Amino acid sequence: MSLPLEDLELIKRLKYAYCRCIDTANLDELKTLFTEDASVRYVGGSYVFEAQGRDTIIEAIANAFHAEAIAVHHVNHPEIDFVSPTEATGVWYLKDWFCDLRHKIYTDGTSFYRDTYVKQDGRWLIQRATYERVFEIVTPFETAPNITAHRLAQTGRRLPAA
Repeated sequence: MSLPLEDLELIKRLKYAYCRCIDTANLDELKTLFTEDASVRYVGGSYVFEAQGRDTIIEAIANAFHAEAIAVHHVNHPEIDFVSPTEATGVWYLKDWFCDLRHKIYTDGTSFYRDTYVKQDGRWLIQRATYERVFEIVTPFETAPNITAHRLAQTGRRLPAA
């Protein structure tokens, strides 16, 4: 199916905004990127996370990417296919790194996102996002790193004391 390149670029911008919003805990904008009935399924080496509904997904992300975390999500190599003028699928290569200062662990890994997008009211939105790890390395640490900048410390949710 042939569609304007503008739709392809809008889907790329959607996924890039998703990563930026997670890494900066911009939950208000992140909420605008999902359909109301969105679902996610993330399979890691030590976890399976599934959620149904935009509000449930946003709440889970707020608790995971909190003020005591540092996150990097970098997606590239998009393979986007259009099913119809208002439906598309995408495969993205994810390279991510996560530091949980509360539990004193680093997680480093890669995954393949497999997403479904729909166009509603002229905007592309994420309807389903999934990934399965290619690899995941979880490393404990004793001493916190020398952090000189930490965006989530300013914008992330403050969790109750452990």
